[in-house]
Amino acid sequence: MLYYKCQYFLKLTTNQMPQQSHLPKISNKYYRIWLFWVGIIATIAYRAIVIINHYSDFWVEVAWYIGTIGFIWYFAHRYRVANDREDIIKERKLADKIQNNKPLSKEDRDVLLYILKGLKSSKSQWNYIAIFFFSIIALIYETYILLTVWLI
Repeated sequence: MLYYKCQYFLKLTTNQMPQQSHLPKISNKYYRIWLFWVGIIATIAYRAIVIINHYSDFWVEVAWYIGTIGFIWYFAHRYRVANDREDIIKERKLADKIQNNKPLSKEDRDVLLYILKGLKSSKSQWNYIAIFFFSIIALIYETYILLTVWLI
């Protein structure tokens, strides 16, 4: 990404783009798996607060810190990934080229391949499903507890 931001200030002797594209690297597979689990654990920790709240203030705080730190880490990564993709698309004017049926250079194709590979290998949709699922469970649990308290 630094390449794209600096290219305007550098004069290339051939006045052409270099053959090899300088794309941001897709994060290491194991780091992405790690972040996937950080997101899942943060989701469970936040939703567990609803249940733990009836038993222990200490464990509520522990769950809150785990969830908050996990979400900061996970969503900071997702923000960086989304920003990198958006910057590349804007800098290469890919949306305009595709919308207006303009030809794509080899580098444009490499950029699109980078974006598509990143989307294909992303586990973020599973985190969204986990957030949805554990939110429903927490909502059902808390509704059940409130109804039993009110009805008794």
